Amino acid sequence: MLKVLAQSWPLLLGVMLLMVGNGVQGSLLGIRGQLEGFGTFELSVVMSAYFLGFLGGSRLAPEMIRRVGHVRVFSAMGSMISAVLVLYPLMLDWQAWAVMRVLIGFCFSGIYVTAESWLNNTASNETRGQALSAYMIVQMLGIIASQGLLAMGDPSGFGLFIIPSVLVSLAFMPILLADTPAPTFDTIKAMSFKQLFRTSPLGCAGMLLTGGVFAAMFGMAAVYGAMAGMSIGEIAIFVAAMYVGGLVLQYPVGWLSDRADRRVLILWMSTAGAVVMAVAAAAPLPFVLEVVVAALLGGIINPLYSLLIAHTNDYLSKEEMPGASAGLIFLNGFGAIFGPLLAGWLMGVIGPKGYFLIIGGFFAALAGYAAYRMTKRVAPVQTNTYAGLTPTASALTIDAVLQEETRR
Repeated sequence: MLKVLAQSWPLLLGVMLLMVGNGVQGSLLGIRGQLEGFGTFELSVVMSAYFLGFLGGSRLAPEMIRRVGHVRVFSAMGSMISAVLVLYPLMLDWQAWAVMRVLIGFCFSGIYVTAESWLNNTASNETRGQALSAYMIVQMLGIIASQGLLAMGDPSGFGLFIIPSVLVSLAFMPILLADTPAPTFDTIKAMSFKQLFRTSPLGCAGMLLTGGVFAAMFGMAAVYGAMAGMSIGEIAIFVAAMYVGGLVLQYPVGWLSDRADRRVLILWMSTAGAVVMAVAAAAPLPFVLEVVVAALLGGIINPLYSLLIAHTNDYLSKEEMPGASAGLIFLNGFGAIFGPLLAGWLMGVIGPKGYFLIIGGFFAALAGYAAYRMTKRVAPVQTNTYAGLTPTASALTIDAVLQEETRR
């Protein structure tokens, strides 16, 4: 691991700063929007806009990188992010925010692809697994740290918008000044959705639904906290708990998944998610228990994402995995667009508990479909190794992780 850190510390430091900047603005907009009197559904449109841009970036950014190179794309998208972050408090209109969120989502998607391909290129076959594990841990730690920064600032002023802009700008310095040559870049062609659905109906449906859960959960968490009367510090703890839960439970679930029918795990984890959300929506909970709910929610959705990719890959050859992963990521991103919209609509109708109900509905739908699919075919005799992944990972990283696990 020390060798990995010595080789990749500029990239990892840059990614850490990027995630801190991105994490602050995601929660901050929900809180500031409430202070400015934006409606719940209006804020849900703002939150969904990020995932619309992210989806577009996942399709277009790889081709941009192939044409003009990593450095130019990285610099251009970084400049756009820094500019947009300082424009938020100057343009206090939810429609303007939605447009800017599309831009930021697009740019962050391109930056992730660039940084991940660069990291993959710096690692050798012997260190690639450790490098990618360090990358995913750094992502989580960056988001958790961002919530601490949020808790120390004033969302009604300009400071919390300027600081993420500065952090994002600083993030490019270690990456662009590193003495590592920019890698060659090969785009990954997605498998057709018809072929992908025939291969794994549960994988396709599951990625759509978990996209909705992930986007509703993180996109509307700050809005929920503001509606529920949480303080800024409590909202920061609530959001951070989701990432802590995802970080803690990812690997125990992975250990189980390599020793059991993954569909059973998908079924029971989705059921557990639905039950936890129902309990949270049924009665008012003290803040401590809401933090526990947030940790369980994050601890369920992050491993579920990895489980669904691993389950789909159980029915694929090694050569088919990259294309299938690209298709699954697209489905996840498409589902993410609708998660905040549905959550915002229901929260506007019945209040903050609609946040838990819509997420619980997604989980219940996934549990029901998993149970149905288990009646249609038996589990594969031979399975591929589970790989801990985050929903922000690009197809390039997923391909590299899967190749590393296959070598093991």
